[in-house]
Amino acid sequence: MNKQVHVAVGVIENSTQQILLAKRHAHLHQGDKWEFPGGKVEVGETTSQALIRELKEEVDLHVEMTTPMMEIHHDYGDKKVMLDIHWVRDFSGTAQGLEGQAVKWVAKQDLVNFEFPAANKAIVDKILATI
Repeated sequence: MNKQVHVAVGVIENSTQQILLAKRHAHLHQGDKWEFPGGKVEVGETTSQALIRELKEEVDLHVEMTTPMMEIHHDYGDKKVMLDIHWVRDFSGTAQGLEGQAVKWVAKQDLVNFEFPAANKAIVDKILATI
């Protein structure tokens, strides 16, 4: 039986209502697909603490606060994930891929043009509902 991985996910929205996406490295699970930045929640961390840490490490953003958005449980067959998704609108810094990944600011309505892991479809739908 596969253990479920708890992942903090940030839907990062800038002042022009664009959303930050990062491209997964080809060798990773669900590689070469776009995702909302984030990472695994470590023991003793809240989702918000994990997200603040991960967004600094991965995309060089200083996050002040996150707001819970939704949770998604998804089974890929080879891996189970629990995505704990938060809106991130209160941040500073210029996003850059500190782990060599491509990052891109995208207008909400253009999210439909990107390939995401299956678990992310509900996130995209929720974002599109805010337009």
